[in-house]
Amino acid sequence: MAEGPRYRVNFRRRREGRTDYRQRQRLLRARVPRAVVRLSLRNAVVQFVDFEFEGDKVLAQASSKELTKMGWTGATGNIPATYLTGYLAGKRALANGVEEAVLDIGQKVPAKGSNVFAALKGMVDAGVEIPYGEGVFPSEERLAGKHINEDIEKMIEEVKSRMEAD
Repeated sequence: MAEGPRYRVNFRRRREGRTDYRQRQRLLRARVPRAVVRLSLRNAVVQFVDFEFEGDKVLAQASSKELTKMGWTGATGNIPATYLTGYLAGKRALANGVEEAVLDIGQKVPAKGSNVFAALKGMVDAGVEIPYGEGVFPSEERLAGKHINEDIEKMIEEVKSRMEAD
């Protein structure tokens, strides 16, 4: 390992490739909460996070695992489930007083029509103001689940109506 007075060791999360501190600094300069979207193959987590010096504070959160309690029987890692997760998080954020945010996708590469932007579409449809570029959302057919099964469209409406009731 290199030694000497000029050698500087990067932060641990930077060395692990988990945090891009330049991007984080740009997001924090907006001085509005971040809409954090984190995806795995099976689940999606959407959080509204505000910066505090002691540590970030989660203002609202939704996980795609919660959709099963609302009547969702499909997979929880696909585009319609990610859309519903974003919608649920957006509704909870509005209930907690969050009206605007900036999107934080972490280390994900922004690809048009991806799950990250399906979650963004859900948050925007819920009523949260988040800046976005035109044409990044998945098509309406994919959001409705027509590429998976015809019955998913009915299930999406049922789950959304249960979210409205809560």
